Amino acid sequence: MTLYNKRDLLSSLMFLGFGLLFLIYAQDYNMGTTRRMGPAFFPTMLAVLQIGLGLLIGILAFVPANTDEEPIHSTDWRGLGLIVGSVFLFAQLLPFAGFVVAAPVLLLLASLASPESSWKERIAMAIILTVGCILVFRIGLEMTFPIWPPSLS
Repeated sequence: MTLYNKRDLLSSLMFLGFGLLFLIYAQDYNMGTTRRMGPAFFPTMLAVLQIGLGLLIGILAFVPANTDEEPIHSTDWRGLGLIVGSVFLFAQLLPFAGFVVAAPVLLLLASLASPESSWKERIAMAIILTVGCILVFRIGLEMTFPIWPPSLS
């Protein structure tokens, strides 16, 4: 067997790894039935789909469809750090500063990972997504999380 696309093979290994991880993790919960789904049902089905996708991509890596492969570029550690760090900061800020502060901080910091947008676009995105998330999650789904800082509530 000849490997024709190294990027596809690496992608398939990532899909397989995460799919297996989620499949194993989801087994700690009750599966339920298709009529009365338990908490493990949806993650298990997604994990199975992800494993299937990983297998398909892995098989296609050995098919000589496109041999004009681009080289694999190095990882953008700055961007990865900004995105992961912004999610961590969001989790730390949410209980103390509320969603109206934590969400824009998350979005603005994560958007710094890409140099393709201007500050005007970043601020507009932060406002629109923060309001949209409040409408969907707090008002629509009635999830309980602090919208305002506790000192203003």
